[in-house]
Amino acid sequence: MRPLDLHYWPTPNGWKVTIALEELEVPYVLHPVNINRGDQFEPDFLRIAPNNRMPAIVDHDGPDGKPVSIFESGAILLYLAHKHGRFGGTSERERIEVWQWLMWQMGGVGPMAGQAHHFLKYAPAMDPPQDLPYAKERYCNEVARLYGVLDRRLGDREFVAGNYSIADMAIWPWATLWEGQEQDISRFPNMAAWLDRVGARPAVVKGREVGSDLRSDATPDREAQKILFGRTPSSEEA
Repeated sequence: MRPLDLHYWPTPNGWKVTIALEELEVPYVLHPVNINRGDQFEPDFLRIAPNNRMPAIVDHDGPDGKPVSIFESGAILLYLAHKHGRFGGTSERERIEVWQWLMWQMGGVGPMAGQAHHFLKYAPAMDPPQDLPYAKERYCNEVARLYGVLDRRLGDREFVAGNYSIADMAIWPWATLWEGQEQDISRFPNMAAWLDRVGARPAVVKGREVGSDLRSDATPDREAQKILFGRTPSSEEA
């Protein structure tokens, strides 16, 4: 098996893919995409990720033995689970469970938690400051609602879709940041136990640490703010 190329920056959406690769024991070569410096707008990257967002992969052993490039973290997880026959459900009903909870993360937890982070952390530090109580309240409340859904789901099972799956890998990186989203974890005891359960897996620990030395705080960096929040289309990751 030839190593695939992983275009990555250490954020929740990047962690989804490194966790999956470590769980599947798939070899990969890391290509950092520094979203604070605008690497996501480079022509070479846009050829494989036209939405100018990371992560993205190039699998040199793709369909029919030919290379294939894939962008969008959810699509990458589905591709890896299907190709390797693991973590995507073993029956049609299990696959449906995995798919719907993966889509729940992609359409709900990721975007809403991302907006909460933006308005709680980044917007007030911008020049000029954008401290918007309505936006803070709106997104914090929606994240709380979503975590309530997750907590109820985990009331009678260890993992989101029954067996451990790419759905857990997708949700966990965002849910670990509950404190920065100004959530009260005591309200979600089932979620808290699940966070610990998933976080204790060796592959999750290893995947979460990939590129940890690369990450920097863009909050006080005006140039990074212009790149992340001032360009069209958006440069945030997916």
